[in-house]
Amino acid sequence: MIICAGKSEQFDFAIPVGIGMLDVAMNLTKLCMAETPKYLLFIGTAGSYGEKKIFDIVESKAATNIENSFLIGGSYTPIDNLVSATDDVSRETLVNSSNYITKNTDISKRYLEKNIHLENMEYYAVLKVAKSFGIPAGGVFCVTNYCDENGHDTFLKNQKEAMEKIVVHLNIKK
Repeated sequence: MIICAGKSEQFDFAIPVGIGMLDVAMNLTKLCMAETPKYLLFIGTAGSYGEKKIFDIVESKAATNIENSFLIGGSYTPIDNLVSATDDVSRETLVNSSNYITKNTDISKRYLEKNIHLENMEYYAVLKVAKSFGIPAGGVFCVTNYCDENGHDTFLKNQKEAMEKIVVHLNIKK
């Protein structure tokens, strides 16, 4: 089953499950309870913390849920904030999910220091739900922007082309 966030990021062949981790967690859980898919593939756009380039296509099977304040010592969490659909996380491109978008390049560098390269608001929730149902899962992302002060404007400028590149990528992979 191919899923996506929805609203401005919809694909004709994908089921929209919501924007942000809470909507995804609720909607994808309902979907999986109604019909357990054999595989979940989340597709969408992502921001880069600096090393991945605009319009790079990145596949991943691991995500983190780290808030910016955690990286500067302003918070902690008792939860395991890494989820993976693979046993070898060291070979994965880690995608961070938060309901907030990073605009600070100093914070972006801290994510890179932890080997986290992309930011997508939904992916962590996708993998957590998939894991709870025992469903294999993965994600395909196209980079639209860097996580900096111009990130939102760059995202808006590049989103349509990035979505087209995802479709082309998926057609090649068939």
